[in-house]
Amino acid sequence: MNVDDIVRARVAEAKRKAEQRKRRREELAERRKYGLQARHAAKMRRWNKDQR
Repeated sequence: MNVDDIVRARVAEAKRKAEQRKRRREELAERRKYGLQARHAAKMRRWNKDQR
């Protein structure tokens, strides 16, 4: 292995890790969105129950 191969391997690993972090952030954002919607729906159910 020469220096170019080592650099190429490190760059590939860095790209792989960056992509993995990006996917993880997207998954968390989706879960967060679902959680916010669920909490809002529960709040509205409680609010409607109290209004009766």
